[in-house]
Amino acid sequence: MGEILNTPICLAGPTGCGKTAAALAIAEVLPVEIISVDSALVYRGMDIGTAKPTAAEQAAAPHHLIDILDPLESYSAAEFVRDARRLAADISARGKLPLLVGGTMLYFKALFDGLSTLPQADAELRAAIDAEAAQVGWPAMHVQLASLDPETGARLAPNDSQRIQRALEVIRLTGQPLSALHAASRDEGVDWPLFSLEPNDRAWLHERLAQRFDVMLAQGLVDEVKALRARGDLSLALPSMRCVGYRQTWEALDSNDFNDLRDRGIAATRQLAKRQITWLRSMPQRRVIACDGPQPIAELLAGLQRLLG
Repeated sequence: MGEILNTPICLAGPTGCGKTAAALAIAEVLPVEIISVDSALVYRGMDIGTAKPTAAEQAAAPHHLIDILDPLESYSAAEFVRDARRLAADISARGKLPLLVGGTMLYFKALFDGLSTLPQADAELRAAIDAEAAQVGWPAMHVQLASLDPETGARLAPNDSQRIQRALEVIRLTGQPLSALHAASRDEGVDWPLFSLEPNDRAWLHERLAQRFDVMLAQGLVDEVKALRARGDLSLALPSMRCVGYRQTWEALDSNDFNDLRDRGIAATRQLAKRQITWLRSMPQRRVIACDGPQPIAELLAGLQRLLG
């Protein structure tokens, strides 16, 4: 495919669109190392519900940012950007091509747009906000946020506890709205080429997502979540356990009612895919490949060939 450029390549797309297969196809023809752009794959012991690449798939090319954290820990967009830029530089220095693959659009956006300079989390203040929310509910906290920062309030759902908490925390720490701080100062983002696998027909993706969740259930998703619960130190308050599939399975185990687990899991996965596609459409620089087209991988490889020369 000609000379390899040093510029990292990014491959995004909604869940279930075929990113892993596409990345492995690229690895067959280019000397790539894969950097995962996925907020769930960072966790150890969460293999089935995250559709984590198998040991054989990971052996086909070096993979990074997979299985780096215990589910008790959290991983921010800022940490991802730091790690991804460091890894990309290291991979390029080895004469390989960094290939960033995943569906966590917040990570891609932070990488491309740069990170605003925001204060570090304050555990004591977060605990106070959580205590207040326990009394009045997150929708009431959302109303409070909307009065202080209308722009951020309009962007967040009334029950998006994690982001409402962070927005209120920033306001109380700095006296300024999160939206203003985001706009004020940013580290410089990257200008790396972005290929995006997107469906022309949403029904095609919905069918794949249903099949995918059925496979997860057959592979033992419920037992995987049982094992995580048995540790005794995890809960739905953690980002890891709020991942799609895990949250629904945890709640089914709580109620000991699995009748609607499949439907709820598929619905949550579809909602995730819809949000991912919305994020992607806000990235005009992306090169779109129809993942439900006749030969998406061949089209992707041809696009890479043109790009790399």
